[in-house]
Amino acid sequence: MAQPQIIRVVDLETTGQAPPAHGVCEVGWQDVALGDDGRWELLGEGGQHFVNPGRPIPPVTQAVHHILDEQVADAPWWQDIARRVLDPYPRRVALAAHRADFEQKFCTAQLTHGADWICTWKCALRLWPDSPGFSNQMLRYWRKPYGMEHERGLPAHRAFPDAYVTAFHLRDMLNDASIAQLLEWSRLPGLLPRVRYGPDRGRAWTEIDDDSLDGFLTDRDEDVRYTAETELARRQGGGEVKPRSRNDWLLL
Repeated sequence: MAQPQIIRVVDLETTGQAPPAHGVCEVGWQDVALGDDGRWELLGEGGQHFVNPGRPIPPVTQAVHHILDEQVADAPWWQDIARRVLDPYPRRVALAAHRADFEQKFCTAQLTHGADWICTWKCALRLWPDSPGFSNQMLRYWRKPYGMEHERGLPAHRAFPDAYVTAFHLRDMLNDASIAQLLEWSRLPGLLPRVRYGPDRGRAWTEIDDDSLDGFLTDRDEDVRYTAETELARRQGGGEVKPRSRNDWLLL
């Protein structure tokens, strides 16, 4: 019997934000598969590996994930285990992560065999805009996904528990939208449902005036810029969102 194709959810714990200065110290994964009934569900037990990051883990990151240097001292190197975790050929359709842009810094195209990525954070912004927040854990407790074992999703900020929680978000997304749609949303910047900061903080983008919206068009955050550009296009009657060039910003 042919095994089902899967989307593998991965989560990394690292020594910092920016490779190659920082390295991976733990990887976790959980698969989501399409069943014979046409519904997506979690498949298998998932897994976890410690990884030797090749450098000390700074206290500032230990304070988040609580992984100790002695726990990873004898672990394999990232390049020695990444391919078999990230590329379970031929069954893998795509990879997924919550805020996948971070994982993609360490999971390069060479290590993933050029995999497509689904970002569950970007997709959550589209599918569940009424959520009070969009972190992995906020969505967990706001949505209360059916079938999740509470203790298996703990502790937070460890690789397997976070991948496990993300897999439930992905499962429900896949049962509401196509893979193609999730991939399309994931390739774009995040479409924010509410203003993040400033005098209009917390308001829907449709509620702010034109002057306020114009100010966000040159924001340093690409998600904010994209959302402002999308709202501007809506006010102008729709059409393709075309991010402004640096020269356009200088003329404002």
